Amino acid sequence: MKRTIIKIDEDLCNGCGSCIVGCHEGALQLIDNKARLISELFCDGLGACIGDCPEGAIILEEREAEAYSEVETLKRIVLTGDNTVVAHLNHLKEHGEDGYLNEALNYLKENNINTNFKNNKTMETKGSQCGCPGSAMQDLRETEVQSENTNTGNVPSQLRQWPVQMHLISPNAPYFRNADVLIAADCVAFALGNTHAELMKGKSIGIACPKLDSDMEVYVEKITAMIDDAKINTLTVAIMEVPCCGGLLRIAQSAVENATRKVPIKAITVGINGSIIDERWV
Repeated sequence: MKRTIIKIDEDLCNGCGSCIVGCHEGALQLIDNKARLISELFCDGLGACIGDCPEGAIILEEREAEAYSEVETLKRIVLTGDNTVVAHLNHLKEHGEDGYLNEALNYLKENNINTNFKNNKTMETKGSQCGCPGSAMQDLRETEVQSENTNTGNVPSQLRQWPVQMHLISPNAPYFRNADVLIAADCVAFALGNTHAELMKGKSIGIACPKLDSDMEVYVEKITAMIDDAKINTLTVAIMEVPCCGGLLRIAQSAVENATRKVPIKAITVGINGSIIDERWV
């Protein structure tokens, strides 16, 4: 059947991932550093992701495509929590898709899934009525760092960018160019009390969990791109002392092996007690 569906210009796409959060149906993923439509079934053709793309890489076109299913889409969205369900329902309401909205509400009622949709106003965000700016690229390097307040114990942030999760970052972002980069396991910041001053200062970062994250081959590709394309200076990998965390260091080493440029890697191991127990160049 012919219907309206999105089309992504891969030449324009910079892999920033902003469109992915804007797609409440979960139809988009970052694969090989490009936004991809993973299933036509889950694209409703309303184009909420278009306004989230800073490069103008997404358009709508009419073509032969698998029919959109509101029920199948909602089955996936329900698994991600009430906030995403409400955002999806508002998304349908804003675009006048009363048929899909009624299908969704009937499905929720039949399966005893309660939301606060009727009591919620449209979830608006700056610059876009659909989607969330949570993954929008932000360069924080020029942001003034506040001095430490010794009376209250406030510690200044050393974060130079947003986002930070490895699946969301773009290796081509300006803050990775010629930068010193830190790739850290998720738990490091919670174990090491002085993470910002000891590890993050002056570095662009990516965070990941080698035990729980999926599709980690993408991490190898992104770090390789940082080395070859962004031409980073150094790579620091911070992991916890637990055995499963060593996978993050192996990912970084694989990326260095795949890259045409060579950069030094510093491995830092943090103990569960919050101390740095090992620091060495590998």
